[in-house]
Parts: sequence; structure tokens; C-alpha cells
Amino acid sequence: MKFLFASDSFKGTLSSEQIITLLDAAAKNVFPDCETMGIPVADGGEGTIDAVISVLHGSIHEVDVHGPLMEEVVSRYGETGNGAAVIEMAAASGLPMVPVDKRDPRVTTTYGTGELIKTALDRGCRDITIAIGGSATNDGGMGAMRALGIRFLDENGEELSGCGNDLARVADIDISGLHSAVKDARFTIMCDVNNPLTGPDGATYTFGKQKGGSPEILDELEQGMIHYAALIREKMGTDVDQIPGSGAAGGLGAAFCVFLKAEMKSGIETVLDLIHFDELLEGVDLVITGEGRIDWQSAFGKVPSGIGNRCRKKRIPAIAIVGGMGDKAEMIFDHGIDSIITTINGAMGLDEALERAEELYAGAAERAFRMVKAGMKISVR
Repeated sequence: MKFLFASDSFKGTLSSEQIITLLDAAAKNVFPDCETMGIPVADGGEGTIDAVISVLHGSIHEVDVHGPLMEEVVSRYGETGNGAAVIEMAAASGLPMVPVDKRDPRVTTTYGTGELIKTALDRGCRDITIAIGGSATNDGGMGAMRALGIRFLDENGEELSGCGNDLARVADIDISGLHSAVKDARFTIMCDVNNPLTGPDGATYTFGKQKGGSPEILDELEQGMIHYAALIREKMGTDVDQIPGSGAAGGLGAAFCVFLKAEMKSGIETVLDLIHFDELLEGVDLVITGEGRIDWQSAFGKVPSGIGNRCRKKRIPAIAIVGGMGDKAEMIFDHGIDSIITTINGAMGLDEALERAEELYAGAAERAFRMVKAGMKISVR
């Protein structure tokens, strides 16, 4: 028997690496002669850099950049070799970087994300993949583009800093100073939302509240975003609201598509492509994946659905071991996952479940492999 372990982390309790260790021990307890292989996986959110760099044996580079409030911070990105880089915008412009009492999408910027991209370009990277979940920003990507050399000017020709407040003030866009390496680079954006830049389902009204925007602030920013979209249409000839995902990360998706000619792709599909997951499936008899909580959302761009769909194409069975099940979790069965096993083994509160996470996962892993062994006995009767 050959098993492949490819689970997302259980946020706040178990890392992907810890899960691999627990699965390996349980597998060899039930199948002493089995072969196991484990890889950390993420869906384009937190942990994406570490997962990809771990599998591809790449390198992590620390970079001094500016955070969402233009404070000096130390960020990081990964290089996987052959001129490829992986960046998480949340590592430079993420919401957790802003104290709750200072969250205001009018003043935050993606400038630091642009600095990460610039560093990768300066180091010779020409194949750059960027995860854009978890932003603190609503600046239309102006901050990031400014770090790459684009100038956003007000009516007096003065350069704007590139924050949410500037959306309504920008009168012209000067792209003449855009980093010279951009034209030779390929940009892939990990994005699992289809929101347009403006409107009721756009960047501001959909995501702005969680970034600290009151109804009055959101109305103000939306008018600015409408103005910004019109200016891009006038100056760049692109109607960004016709680009699915342009509203992602407070409009950063729009800037990437317009100024960097980036391609939007599913986060989990991008990660699986980067780590050559289909090749890892060769000769595998069973895949075990999972996440902390599985529900209807898991069928849309999360790790279990991405793994399950790839397994189904190869006709390899897949099991999801999860912390808990939520509403319509069974939808995952339509995405190549054959069974769900929860780690919870009795009545207990959340605090107890989190405290006993390792013990409970080990028990669930053993039950999973014993179930597989029972199935094998049935098949030979």
C-alpha cells in the first residue's frame, strides 16, 4: 500500500507537518509494510509560501517593506528556483497587521505588496505567483503599483500616496516609470472570488466592513472606486468591472490584471500545479486530506475539493479527516472525497477539542486506516 498525505493545517492547533507525522504513525501501525509520502498543502491563503517552498525545496527571503499603515515591517516571500517566486500579499498588507482600533480602509495601502514584487523582480524572478487573500486594504491596488513605478496624480499633477482616500482624488495615471522587468514577467494571481471592482458585490461593499469601514466610509470609498474604474477605462482602455475577481483584495485584483497583465487562477489549483501534485499521485493507493472544519464552502476552492478533484481524475480514493463538520459538508462527496472522518470522538466543548487536537487527530487517523483495512478484507471475500 502507498499512501499520500496532503492536508491543510488545522488553524491554531495542528500544522500540515504535524498532521503528516500523525498520519504516518497511524498508517504504519495498521499497515506495517506500507509506503507513505506527505506534503503540506494550502489553498492560496495563510501558509501558501511555506507549503510550496517545503515541497519544492525552495528558499525564503526576508524583506524590509512598508505595512498597511506605511509602518516599517519585515516581510517574506519564497523563491522556488528557475526564476519563480511565490508571494502572499497578507505578509505585507494583511488585515492582522493592523490593530483593530486603527482599521480604516481609507488610510491603508498595498504599497508593501508592491515592494515584495519589486524585490522579486530585482532578483531576477520572472514567474511570480501572488496570493491575495486577507488584505487590510481598499486602495484599488494603487499602492502596490506605485511601488512598481506607476504614478497616480491628482488634478494638480502631484503624486498621490496610493491609499483608499486617493481613489476619488486620482486624475491621471503615468505608467512610464513601471518597472522595466514587468514586460518580461508572468504574473499568476491566486484568487477564489469573482467580485467586480464596484457595485453592491464589489470590493468596497463586500469586504470593506471587515477592514474597519463604517457605512458612511464605505459609501465614500465606493464613489472613489467608481471614479477610479472610470479613469482606468479612459486611460487604459479596460473595463475592470468586466474582469471576474477585479474586486479581490480591495481592488488589487484589478490593478494586477490591468497593469501587470496577470492571470487569475484558483488558489488551490495554482498550489497543486506549482507542487506538481498530479505527478505525486503516480502509484498511490489512497490519499488522505482534510481541514479544520468542513462545510459547504469546502466544495469551492478549498484544499479538500482541490485534492479530491485531482484524485477523482486519477481514480484514486480520497478521505478527508477533519476537526468538525458544518452545514452541507456532504457536498464534498461530489468532488472526489469518498468519506469524511471527524476527529471529535465524543461530546466536548470547543476549548477541549482544541486542547486535545493532537490526541484526537491520532485517534481519527487510526480509525481511518482500520476502516481501509476492513474494506480490503471485504473486497477479497
